[in-house]
Amino acid sequence: MLNIRLNGLSKVYILILNWNGWNDTVECLESVFRIDYPNYQVIVVDNGSKNDSVERIKAWAEGRQEVLTPEPNHPLYHLSHPPVQKPIPYIEYDRKTAEEGGLPEKEKLLYEKLPKGISYPLILIQTGENLGFASGNNVGIKYALNHDDFKFIWLLNNDTVVKHDALLHMVNRMEDDLDIGICGSTILYYHKPDKVWALGGGSYNKWLAISHHIGLSCSVSEKIDYKEIERKMDYVVGTSMLVSRPFLQSVGLMCEDYFLFFEELDWAIRMKRSFKLSYAPESIVFHKVSASMKAANKYKRSYITDYFMFRNRILFTYKYFPSALLFVLPAVSAIFLYELLKSITGTIIGRIYGRNYNPRTFE
Repeated sequence: MLNIRLNGLSKVYILILNWNGWNDTVECLESVFRIDYPNYQVIVVDNGSKNDSVERIKAWAEGRQEVLTPEPNHPLYHLSHPPVQKPIPYIEYDRKTAEEGGLPEKEKLLYEKLPKGISYPLILIQTGENLGFASGNNVGIKYALNHDDFKFIWLLNNDTVVKHDALLHMVNRMEDDLDIGICGSTILYYHKPDKVWALGGGSYNKWLAISHHIGLSCSVSEKIDYKEIERKMDYVVGTSMLVSRPFLQSVGLMCEDYFLFFEELDWAIRMKRSFKLSYAPESIVFHKVSASMKAANKYKRSYITDYFMFRNRILFTYKYFPSALLFVLPAVSAIFLYELLKSITGTIIGRIYGRNYNPRTFE
């Protein structure tokens, strides 16, 4: 178990990227504003949402929007309920103003309005378009880097809820070793909280361009040796990544070539000569993953997701492991044809029987 230190902890920016997911985002925010860590500020970057996400998030901060999930009988209900004290003062920026560091003097005017237990106003940034995962997060990172008051940035998926001490354990792990650049969490399934989605990060096979989350689907009750896991890690899962200021200043921002997927792997490759990957096992984050999709979207195949997954396998391999391309191209092609065949077959079955089928599972 890592030593717990509460006094004199450095400021952390908590960066949450939203895209058409205000319902998940406000639940995530409720859990974040409950954490024990005493020195943090939240940044929400809206990545060009086409629904009313921004207005809903602002309404939540003002106390006019209830958190609609989960149901009261859900085992994680207590992580986001009852609501934290409102209103939470916020300041809204466009992309250009945010990347230049915002308006510090205007932010200071909000300090006297902060409710008890909250040290800083909420920063809400609108990018104006969907920039993808890396670019959207980079907007928030650029805002933070224009301020000298922080040591870490916690990149956290919006479809998560966190335990009260999740951030504290990550900070303590990184403070134990100043050579650490990125720290991950124990990520559990939101709908199956006793099952692991990832223990910090994953391993990567460059010859097949396939990654595998460490601990996938194992029981949360199993004993965890974080040092052994760190030795196996090739990357930290992007769902929860605590990154240090020195790491950002040395290695730089996330690569924006991918749009979606492989950003964590790219970061990990670029950092290896100067920094370490790490894992804080007692930092618990619950992730909705794809299993949390609503029934209305259950049978919609994400062709865009598949496109970026296949494209970026080749792009990443070409960039870092060009000698493996002769192996990767056939592997990626075979997987692509397999998924395409499943989709076509599922569509045909659905038309024959007059119902929608999930082309991935034929459900």
